[in-house]
Amino acid sequence: MPTNTTVGYQLAEQNFAKAETNEEKLQALKKMLSEAPTHKGGEVLRAEIKKRMARYKELILKEKIQKKKGGGKHGFSLKKDGAATVCFIGTTNTGKSYILKKLTNADVEISESEFTTKKPEIGMMDYSGIKVQVVELPSIVENYSKKKEGPAYISIIKQVELLVIFFNTPEEKQLIDKELIKNEVDTRQTVFNNEESIKDLIWRNIGLIKVFTKQPGKKVEDIAIALKVNSNVKDLAELVHKDFLKKFKYARIWGKSVKFKGQMGGLSHKLEDNDIVEFHVK
Repeated sequence: MPTNTTVGYQLAEQNFAKAETNEEKLQALKKMLSEAPTHKGGEVLRAEIKKRMARYKELILKEKIQKKKGGGKHGFSLKKDGAATVCFIGTTNTGKSYILKKLTNADVEISESEFTTKKPEIGMMDYSGIKVQVVELPSIVENYSKKKEGPAYISIIKQVELLVIFFNTPEEKQLIDKELIKNEVDTRQTVFNNEESIKDLIWRNIGLIKVFTKQPGKKVEDIAIALKVNSNVKDLAELVHKDFLKKFKYARIWGKSVKFKGQMGGLSHKLEDNDIVEFHVK
């Protein structure tokens, strides 16, 4: 979050985090936009808020359409949020709920008893200002898709950008693999281990990069922007501000994608994770 946001903005952001419905989240975003800085330093923040508002308006419209059709086939459907969605799956008593709570502060039940998680639990992870939705599903068992909500859970598994797999023994991993293959799941996967930060593990495997922006003569913005791997300066400019693309002159870039600090680059310059981009316009 930028250091110069108002108390009103911070309260609106807290309300957004607590909001349970898409309508409540949209109203919180509207308040955040009204309180966001209007000077050039706030352009990235305002652009991100508007992008999120558009997404929630679309979700609300889809909900209305779904209600007219009489609801879904299954009792639970995923409303995706953030830059990407990650799903925790695995066998029972593997620490999924504990990690979800630690990662997102989600209000979930943690117990040594088996099969504590009875329904999908959702939280939001913050990574350099980028919001990543994290969903924990009830434990994988034999013939998972044939359980009461199994088809809905398999649908979620196929929708997300990354699966993080939890297990205790090789036999449990084999069971998970068997169920994923049986249900033709080809979602990107990684295995949880205690030796690496879960945030870093997720980010390294999610298929996104984070890029920071700065204005000439100013400090780097606190909030990063999420882009797909292999994105370029043009992709970033389109997200940040429409005028940056129309009036683009050149960019100065710091990071792994350049040979030296502050190197000049054009719209086709391919960006890498943690790059810093400074736009110069006509």
